[in-house]
Amino acid sequence: MSEMTFDRMIQQMTPAIHESLKQAVALRKWPDGRRLSAEQVELCLEAVIKYEAEHDVPPEQRVGFLERTSCGSDGGDDIKWVN
Repeated sequence: MSEMTFDRMIQQMTPAIHESLKQAVALRKWPDGRRLSAEQVELCLEAVIKYEAEHDVPPEQRVGFLERTSCGSDGGDDIKWVN
């Protein structure tokens, strides 16, 4: 069996796997309920971010996107949280 590099894995990742990894990071659990270790969370998040960058996922659909509705601080809620 040939060794798969991280970059090659990202190139071959499907949208379904991407969504599964995003959910695993968000819940800190694999789909079968097992907890992710800190290292697994870090690697999964790195894979999700790299996938989004390489597959031209629009910024507003990327992990961690914060929509700014205004500049400056007027005491209002300037951040819209997007999941």
